[in-house]
Amino acid sequence: MAEVLVHVDHLDGAVRKPTLELLTLARRLGDPVAVFLGAGADAAAGVLAEHGAVRILTADAPEFADYAIVPKVDALQAAHDAVRPAAVLLPSSAEGKEIAARLAVRLDSGIITDAVDLSTDDQGPVATQSVFAAAYTTTSRVTQGTPIITVKPNSATPEAAPAAGTAEPLAVTFGDAATGTKVTSRTARESTGRPELTEAAIVVSGGRGVGGAENFAVIEALADSLGAAVGASRAAVDAGWYPHSHQVGQTGKSVSPQLYVAAGISGAIQHRAGMQTSKTIVAVNKDAEAPIFELVDYGVVGDLFEVLPKLTEEIKARKG
Repeated sequence: MAEVLVHVDHLDGAVRKPTLELLTLARRLGDPVAVFLGAGADAAAGVLAEHGAVRILTADAPEFADYAIVPKVDALQAAHDAVRPAAVLLPSSAEGKEIAARLAVRLDSGIITDAVDLSTDDQGPVATQSVFAAAYTTTSRVTQGTPIITVKPNSATPEAAPAAGTAEPLAVTFGDAATGTKVTSRTARESTGRPELTEAAIVVSGGRGVGGAENFAVIEALADSLGAAVGASRAAVDAGWYPHSHQVGQTGKSVSPQLYVAAGISGAIQHRAGMQTSKTIVAVNKDAEAPIFELVDYGVVGDLFEVLPKLTEEIKARKG
């Protein structure tokens, strides 16, 4: 069976959920071969093998931590040349998409970004995308070179499929461009105890209707009762009510959770572009004519300051 390269997204060996989703999708296309770059390969080997990696190509060098993007492109190119895979899969993060684009140029291959599903036929991998602010669903295939595909988080449920997970060293030669952009400092992100926004299975977002920074407490309370991430519309972010890093929308982050709760958000196209692929959408808004109600699965016409606290209480009661 053909092999499929999967770029492992990790933090010091802790494999992030989108990689497990990629391994699950890769098994539809062939035998997954994980490419682990940096420190912590031993710690990651078990979970990668558990989710279907038949082989794990590992490379560790200071360049992966000290310089941005290009060293990883060099390594993935080396992995491609060694394996000659049926496809290369990466997470649709900002870094993942830049690595994918650079790799596609080097290999003279086609690229598909932000896929939400993968399948295969006798001509090779087929990617499903949600495009034009999720107004259309398309299926596409790469017709030149090795398909390079980035996949949105939450596009698949990680499924265990134990495989050999044989670790093999990957020889990487770094080009002159590898040291062109140096990382000069790092600051650890403050932990809120909530999931990462783009990876969360549930997201609760607040918009202009929240009315102020102090009122985001009702959004956070509901999110915490659900084990969810907190998002915000551009209007809320521009008003300074919530950090820009939590903005959902065309100029913010794109999310695709199992459940998206929009509270006090009108549903402008800019916001919809960042969350319209969510599996189930619930909106709470006082305005029955708000555009957000055009795409929801469940809508509540009401005051979010009455609805959300009662919903939070009910969730806590059921849990308790």
